[in-house]
Amino acid sequence: MKIAIAISGASGTHLGIKTFKAIPPIYDKYLIATKNAQTAALKENKENNIFYNEDIWSGPASGSFGLDALLVIPCSMNTLAKIAVGIADNLITRAASVMIKEQKKLLLAPREMPFSPIALEHMHKLSLLNVIIAPPVVAYYSNQKSLEDMENFFIGKWLDLVGIENSLYKRWQP
Repeated sequence: MKIAIAISGASGTHLGIKTFKAIPPIYDKYLIATKNAQTAALKENKENNIFYNEDIWSGPASGSFGLDALLVIPCSMNTLAKIAVGIADNLITRAASVMIKEQKKLLLAPREMPFSPIALEHMHKLSLLNVIIAPPVVAYYSNQKSLEDMENFFIGKWLDLVGIENSLYKRWQP
């Protein structure tokens, strides 16, 4: 399975990096970073599979590359809007367009709060296209005791949603 993590926007960049690191090595994994996220991504990852958002000719821009899932963590409102209206002017938005047209898993983790009516409209439209909209929202049943526990919950849920087994958080037990 080929999985890409795309990091758009500056706020919450570390969540994308932590998600990337949490993907087991049995998967082919790739990182796409916007200009604002590149510095952090390059400093914190020694992976060779890093693409630059400006390089729209990189593998993830083509369906023949064979990505099975693309997770945009965090997803800026700008990136969300571009994906929703079909603007594919950088690697993240082109890869997202490919995932939608090929009906593959696309997960967006929007980071704004509160959401504007425009952003909610975009999310609704994308959800009707089977795009997974999964902002980092706390679930209190897993009894997080630290910020790291909370982040592990988000990352574990995101990995669950694209079919990657993990034990990053306490599961619901009635």
